[in-house]
Amino acid sequence: MNILHMKYAVEVARTGSLNRASETLFIAQPNLSRAIRELETDLGITIFDRSSKGMRLTPEGEEFMGYASRILGEISDVENLYKGEVRKKQRFSVSVPRAGYISDAFSRFSRSLGPEGAEILYKETNSDRAIRNILNSGYHLGIIRYAESFDRYFRDSLEEKDLQSELVARFHYVLMMNEQSPLAGLSEIRFSDLSPLIEIAHGDPFVPSLPVSRVRKEELPDNVSRRIFVFERASQYELLARNPETYMWVSPTPGDLMRRFGLTERECPENTRVYRDVLIYRKGYRLTKLDRRFIAELTESKKKYIDRTT
Repeated sequence: MNILHMKYAVEVARTGSLNRASETLFIAQPNLSRAIRELETDLGITIFDRSSKGMRLTPEGEEFMGYASRILGEISDVENLYKGEVRKKQRFSVSVPRAGYISDAFSRFSRSLGPEGAEILYKETNSDRAIRNILNSGYHLGIIRYAESFDRYFRDSLEEKDLQSELVARFHYVLMMNEQSPLAGLSEIRFSDLSPLIEIAHGDPFVPSLPVSRVRKEELPDNVSRRIFVFERASQYELLARNPETYMWVSPTPGDLMRRFGLTERECPENTRVYRDVLIYRKGYRLTKLDRRFIAELTESKKKYIDRTT
């Protein structure tokens, strides 16, 4: 496999066009097209779907791009290291579920970076993507969240992928709502109290390789007739802050974050489902100083916001 052709493919994927990629690479378009086809032939896959609208990655192409980006990044690191062209940077990467206690830990971690050069990747996503980020995209750490009923599934899946796992937190979801919500005034909240209101839910399922319908049945009560699926956490907070008829199931959240949006939390005794947040990384990977610093902050946030509710 030709590394130069791999670089060409990454640039075509970035620009979405042979014409634009040929301009940035300073190579004739026919030669670029031929190089991409030779790469596809060498690999035995189709990397791009070609149409009048441009070049779009196939599913196989998306997987290949994860490997290619990581390989080219490592080649660049080696070149820079031995050519002495850049100062060595601190590097840290983690994929996490959308959780207030984790973002609290990350914000305190970020204040400890100091004046040295740093390249930090912090990705909020679902468990499937967190696992794939480690396997294919060069991320070093991940935190995955799943209902405890899926524990056997995840243990087997992580073992099969040669990933190490360590429990971070075990908890019940609580209800987050507007301070003016009708739920906020109840002495005890039951599932039946939720039915006339609107649930805000994460838009992507947590469990890879399982039907979305099954995931939703496991993750969410069935008595809700109105539900809004949202992917961005900022949008979730805005909806909760602006519409008192909304609520959301969340892991216990720092109080200062809720006060910023005029929100509050309440427990629902009928919700007995247990969730796990689990730290994952490749077996044999040696944790860096930054990794250990983040894990220390994560442990501190877990003690403050999760342990107090369990």
